[in-house]
Amino acid sequence: MRNNFSKGFTLIELIAGIVVIAIVTIVVTSGLGLLFRQSVEPWQQVRAAEAGQSVMNEIMARRFDENSNVGNQYVRCGEYDANDEKVECTLPINLGPDNGESQRKQFDDVDDYHDLRLDGAELSGSSPNRYNGFEASVRVTYKEKDKLKRITVIVTTPQGESIEFSTIKGNW
Repeated sequence: MRNNFSKGFTLIELIAGIVVIAIVTIVVTSGLGLLFRQSVEPWQQVRAAEAGQSVMNEIMARRFDENSNVGNQYVRCGEYDANDEKVECTLPINLGPDNGESQRKQFDDVDDYHDLRLDGAELSGSSPNRYNGFEASVRVTYKEKDKLKRITVIVTTPQGESIEFSTIKGNW
């Protein structure tokens, strides 16, 4: 006796199979998207730390104030020079680049960096743009009575996360 049923799948079974596979694919890819984002964040945080530390090192290598240690004189601002004249420090309201210092490479003291904003290309310098999508900003505050300047560098990753670095430079 011969069986009249042919072997195979019906159209309804094929459509049901495709729908099940589509649902499984959506669930798996949405889960992988979250894992991908979590795996990128630490990498971006490391790059932000590199960029922030680099900018901070550059700033900390500069002198405390425009009026400190000029030429061969080792006189700090706020002290008296050889002529018994007081060398004044830059006032907090005057923080920022001094006259003639329009480019970052001309900055010679800490407060010249106040309100500096850098994009990824400026953070990378001459190397290929390692910091594409990153941004950094610098804020300098000055407490006259303590003779301290607080330098804060905020690096923002391409995902919008802000990482803050802060240090204090003293007048000594």
